[in-house]
Amino acid sequence: MDVRAPEIADFARYRVEPGERFSIADTDPSDIDSFDDKDEVVTQVDGLVAQIADLQERLYAEEKRSLLLVLQGIDAAGKDGTVKHVLRGTNPSGVRVYSFRQPTSEEAAHDFLWRYHQATPADGTIHVFNRSHYEDVLVVRVRELAPEELWRSRYDSINDFERMLVREGTTVLKFFLHISPERQLEKFRERLERPDKYWKWSDNDIKEREHWDEYQRAYEDAVNATSTPWAPWYVVPSDHRWFRNYVVARVLAATLAAMNPRFPAPPEEIKAFAERELGAAR
Repeated sequence: MDVRAPEIADFARYRVEPGERFSIADTDPSDIDSFDDKDEVVTQVDGLVAQIADLQERLYAEEKRSLLLVLQGIDAAGKDGTVKHVLRGTNPSGVRVYSFRQPTSEEAAHDFLWRYHQATPADGTIHVFNRSHYEDVLVVRVRELAPEELWRSRYDSINDFERMLVREGTTVLKFFLHISPERQLEKFRERLERPDKYWKWSDNDIKEREHWDEYQRAYEDAVNATSTPWAPWYVVPSDHRWFRNYVVARVLAATLAAMNPRFPAPPEEIKAFAERELGAAR
């Protein structure tokens, strides 16, 4: 059975086509396409948020398919902000967000995909992985938590896992939020200086920043190895929050629109009952 992601024209330039060689050095994290009016883009995002909310309600009511939204990016890339802004109009009954941190002893005793599989979406729902199964080919690689032979073999396991999800009715949408080291440092300073941001601060962020080049190589290899016909990657320029939100919202809205979820029609016996009872009431 051949499985493919929906053909989405919106921002196809940011999609890594299968077989296409993605180079992180050739990708500008400050790109804003041809837009120079931030306020206009923010207004468009508001419209996209409303469209996403409507389509999510239809998906939830239809209860036949699901969507998995994967957000990856280095510390301060904007994963939390993307969830906050792009999904703010959705119904919490049909949307769940999962953040995966260091595995528990029980999780570590299973195969690396075990804990992620339990969090995949049921029919009718959207699940967001704020960090995901890709941590096991990123952090594990950079921090040398597993031998290369093991973490490299996980690319194939991830591709098989995502292909299975798509075959079973889950659309997998993956975004790599790409920021520059200069922008990351600005956001770290913001976390230290603003009382409403300090809670995000972690001493570990600075330690991980020391491995910037290694993480860039790890992301580049992971994207190239796992951008498939059924679950392609989108590499989103993320130095500007407003443009990051716009790209993600537009691709998500277009993906849901291509899925074309519909409110279910009432069964014939219910229609007949309603017509009979309503007719009698008249």
